Amino acid sequence: MKQNKKFIAVTGGIGSGKSTVLQMIGEEGFPVFSADAVARGIYEDKDVLEQTRKAFPDCVCGGVVDRKKLAEQVFSDSEKLEKLNSITHPAVMRILRRQMEEADGAAVFAEVPLLFEGNYQNGFDGVIVVLRDEAARIRAAAERDGVSPEEIAARIKHQFDYEKNPIIGHTLLYNNGDLSDLREQVRRSLEKIVVKEES
Repeated sequence: MKQNKKFIAVTGGIGSGKSTVLQMIGEEGFPVFSADAVARGIYEDKDVLEQTRKAFPDCVCGGVVDRKKLAEQVFSDSEKLEKLNSITHPAVMRILRRQMEEADGAAVFAEVPLLFEGNYQNGFDGVIVVLRDEAARIRAAAERDGVSPEEIAARIKHQFDYEKNPIIGHTLLYNNGDLSDLREQVRRSLEKIVVKEES
C-alpha cells in the first residue's frame, strides 16, 4: 500500500455530472469511491445505528432503521435533520477515508457531494469541481430522479452555490459539451494531479 498517495475529492452540484466524471477516472485505472455508496450502508455501523436509535427511537425497530419514517421526520424539521447529519456524515467520511487509505495507487478519488457544505475539503490533497449550466443540471437530475424540474430547482437552492462562492485553487471541469470533451478534460486534469513516477 502506497502511503504518500494523493487523496482527491470529486464534487459539484446536483446534476453536474460528478458520477460520470468519477466513472471516467475509474476507467483510467484509478481507485474510485463514493460517499453516497457508503451512506447507503451506514446503518450497518453499530455506533451509527445506536446513536440513531437514541436520537430517533420510534424509527429503529429490531436493529433496523425505518428509512422512510426517518426521512419523513427529518424532512420537515431542520433541527432533526441537523441532528441526523451530525450522526451520519462524520461516520460516512470516516469509512470513506478508510476505504481510500486501503487502496493502492499514486492517487485515489472519492465522490463527495456535500464536500463544501460539510467543510470536508481540507481533508483532501485536491478537489475536482464539476460545473454545469443550471438549466442542464435541472433537466438531467429531474430525468434521472423522475421528479419535476421545480423540485430539483428547490434542492439546488439548499446546496452550496458554486457560482457565488469562490472555488479558487481547485481543479474545475466544465460539463457543458459532449462526453468526449468531458473525458478529455478529465485526462488532462489527471495528468496535472498525478505526478508521473519514473519507471
